[in-house]
Amino acid sequence: MAALQKSSGWLIHLTAWAVVLGMPLFVMGPDRSMMGGGDYLRALLVPFSFIVVFYVNYFGLIGRYLFSRRIGLFLLCNLVLIALVMWGVGLLLHYVFVPPDAPARPAPAGWQGHVRFLIHNAVLYMLVVGASVAIRMTGSWYRTEAARQQLEHAHTEAELQNLKSQLNPHFLFNTLNNIYSLIQIDAERAQQAVHDLSCMLRYVLYDSSQSTVPLREEIRFLRDYIELMRLRLPRHVELEVALPEEPSSAPIAPLLFISLVENAFKHGVSNEQPSRIAIDIAESEGRLVYRIRNTSFPKAGDSDRSGSGIGLQNLSKRLEMIYPGRYNFVYGPIGEQDYQAELSIDLYEK
Repeated sequence: MAALQKSSGWLIHLTAWAVVLGMPLFVMGPDRSMMGGGDYLRALLVPFSFIVVFYVNYFGLIGRYLFSRRIGLFLLCNLVLIALVMWGVGLLLHYVFVPPDAPARPAPAGWQGHVRFLIHNAVLYMLVVGASVAIRMTGSWYRTEAARQQLEHAHTEAELQNLKSQLNPHFLFNTLNNIYSLIQIDAERAQQAVHDLSCMLRYVLYDSSQSTVPLREEIRFLRDYIELMRLRLPRHVELEVALPEEPSSAPIAPLLFISLVENAFKHGVSNEQPSRIAIDIAESEGRLVYRIRNTSFPKAGDSDRSGSGIGLQNLSKRLEMIYPGRYNFVYGPIGEQDYQAELSIDLYEK
């Protein structure tokens, strides 16, 4: 990509100078035919001098003096450069490229005429210097901006990987706790749960390493996780689950909903009191809506060390990095005992 941008930049340079160098061929009047070879070479002196001034600045003076903020030296060098180029062009026109049988060109009248002539030509060269500065600084800005975006992208990817590295142990910790509790109740079901866990871990360790996964894979993972959690629920817990029967293959960030589901099972279930968990995920016209509502039984701050607080923090950070301006995430207590979270995401950029 960088090589392509560099070659396209030089193609623009060549095209622009080809137009400038070709213009004398088409400078004709009603009583003047197309310019001949000798006259054309003579007419090229000034455009070639523009090229010299342009690239001396482009490759040398701008980087050495202007970018290092030595503006005085930059201006002085350009004054000397322009004076030398103008003097050299004048000598060549006077002694080398003299058209045959050409009438003598009248010299500017008096010193004021000489001054006006020099100022007029110096202004043209200063415009060339200005164009060189503008093009070089624009190119430098684009390169700096590209490097900044690349660095920002790398930082975002690193942060996302860090968030995932926090999420995976957290998920594994909670799931192993569930299986441990199940072993004491039903060893055969616990054995099946271990098999289901191995399938889920394969998804977490391999599929979730991608930036996106098909929505149907994420829904399948959530369905397996919910069924695994259902095994250890007390009889007085009401669990309602509504997942898409045939989810699409729309791309979605992996492990996006697991922290909300974990929190619902962790903080929404009491061993003594009636408990409710309702999970609803719907997909419609490229938009995914997730709603979860559960009874709220907060854990004691110091005695609960499972790290569930990481979940909402990670989810908020991931949403802002992956779906900026394309999601809506609200959560909080509802009434005296319930807690609700709602997340809607536009799966495709508009």
